[in-house]
Amino acid sequence: MELKKNEKLENSRVELEIAIDAATFGDAVSKAFKKNAGKFNIPGFRKGKAPRHLIEQMYGKDVFHYDAVNDLFPEVYEEAVKAAGIEPVDRPEAELVSTSLEDGALLKVTVTVTPDVELGEYKGLKATKTVHTVKADEVDAEISRMQQRNARTITREGKAEKGDIAVIDFEGFVDGVAFEGGKGENFSLALGSGQFIPGFEDQVVGHEAGEEFDITVTFPEEYQATELAGKEAVFKIKLHEVKTRELPVLDDEFAKDVSEFDTLADLKEDIRKKKQEQTDKEDELNLENALVDQVVEGMKVEIPACMIDNRVDEMVRDFEYRLQQQGLKLELYLQYTNNTMEKFREGFREQAEKQVKIRLALGKIVELEKIEASDDELNAEIKRLADLYQMEEDKIRSVIPVEEVKKDLAVNKAIDLIKSSAVVTEEAAAEETAEEKKD
Repeated sequence: MELKKNEKLENSRVELEIAIDAATFGDAVSKAFKKNAGKFNIPGFRKGKAPRHLIEQMYGKDVFHYDAVNDLFPEVYEEAVKAAGIEPVDRPEAELVSTSLEDGALLKVTVTVTPDVELGEYKGLKATKTVHTVKADEVDAEISRMQQRNARTITREGKAEKGDIAVIDFEGFVDGVAFEGGKGENFSLALGSGQFIPGFEDQVVGHEAGEEFDITVTFPEEYQATELAGKEAVFKIKLHEVKTRELPVLDDEFAKDVSEFDTLADLKEDIRKKKQEQTDKEDELNLENALVDQVVEGMKVEIPACMIDNRVDEMVRDFEYRLQQQGLKLELYLQYTNNTMEKFREGFREQAEKQVKIRLALGKIVELEKIEASDDELNAEIKRLADLYQMEEDKIRSVIPVEEVKKDLAVNKAIDLIKSSAVVTEEAAAEETAEEKKD
């Protein structure tokens, strides 16, 4: 391979001219003939048995040239990219200029590359770090959640109240006709959960086990089953049981039951420490984000549209994968949410653009500061991934793009450089309750 031309075009495009020598090209043509000879019909010969010169005579002397170039392209393109010192961000567009067994092949390749980035200040930035201290009410809220998780469900007598669980049979009718999906037996309905359409649960409240009664509700105008939207329905109900949740007493015995600690005080202290560690990490991340945002704001760059499109593609694939883990297909999700793929993709675009800008800014700092990840840092990251996925380190190396991991580590070091040189002022967070934090 010989890189004959490396020319910058507008809009972060680069044009390469790649020459493939005659010997390499000739070998590739011979391999293409052996692989494809069976596709040709030559009178007097069985498929695959006709000599090459007869096939070329009948179908053209360059009949195997295109296959030869296609076979060679991935390798020669990769070599050309390295020789040109460029970083493509999209698929290349290739044009075959000429081919001959005497002179080899000449290709013209146009590809979008990482755009030129002009940074403003990235050292000595000023920022305020808000420091949060975990309060007692946050610890109590976590203890309350543990108490709820360990509650017992027991059957009780009397009228159903909000917060109870009603075990019911139900069947719905519109204009006296039962509708599909409107029937259930021995269904456990948490009253006040909003699990059923508005008004349904409220009308179960006040009834006792053994009662049979009717409930009248109106489906919302934008109900997903359009044939029911806006219509009045009558549900026939049979209430089998009223259940309530009995909370355990918060004492030392509770702590022993739900943790390795002997006292409630020790359990609370452990929760406080862990919450504070997590809060400290979040405060540090917020500081990093604020500093990186300053760098991005001071950056000048024209981002190729394909970079944002490619990032949107990745985000959609990630979302689709998470849906599949829950047993749901993306097409069905779009139907449920009354969405189109175009609108769905557009919802990722702003975030995708910001992520691309951040990556470009940090990548430019890596370049300017000549930041690299050491072998020790790479090995430590491989070990972390191996521990995380419970795999052998050699296996991790074989399945991940090691060079991309090194780039990610270098980018993290760029963030460390920004942060270590920044002038940071700390301030205590304003007082807020556990409920406000949750909101």
